[in-house]
Amino acid sequence: MTPAAGGGDIEYAWRGPFDDAELNTLHAEGFDHRLLDDSWTGQVERHSLGWVTARDPGGLAGFVNVAWDGGSHAFVLDALVAVRARRRGIGKQLLALATNGARDAGCEWLHVDFDPHLRAFYLDACGFEPTDAGLISLR
Repeated sequence: MTPAAGGGDIEYAWRGPFDDAELNTLHAEGFDHRLLDDSWTGQVERHSLGWVTARDPGGLAGFVNVAWDGGSHAFVLDALVAVRARRRGIGKQLLALATNGARDAGCEWLHVDFDPHLRAFYLDACGFEPTDAGLISLR
C-alpha cells in the first residue's frame, strides 16, 4: 500500500483488493448510470495488466483499470473517484500509480481517451500528451 501524497487517510494499492459490489457502486456513481451487477474481479484478473485502488475510511474511494495489448501498449480505463473523495488529488495519484505499474511491466506507451471536460486533468495534471486518434461508434 502507498500512503497518500502529503499524508491523508487514503491508501493506494497496485492490484489492490476490491469486491464487485463496491466497484459496481463506484462505477454507477462515476458514470451516472444504474447500478449493475458486473463481475469486475473476473474481468480485470483475466484481461488487465493491473489496476489501482484508493481506499479511505468510507471504503473504495477510487479505481483505475490498466488494460494492455500484452506487449508495449497499456490503456487507462474506468478512472473513477467517489463523489465524497473528489478534489483531493486522488485521481492524479491513481494515474501516477497506473503509469508506474505500466512502466514497471515494460510497457512503452500508456494511452487514455477522455471527454473534453477532462482535458486539463489528463494533459495538465497527469502529464499525458495530446495525440490524434480515430474512433468508430459501434452503436
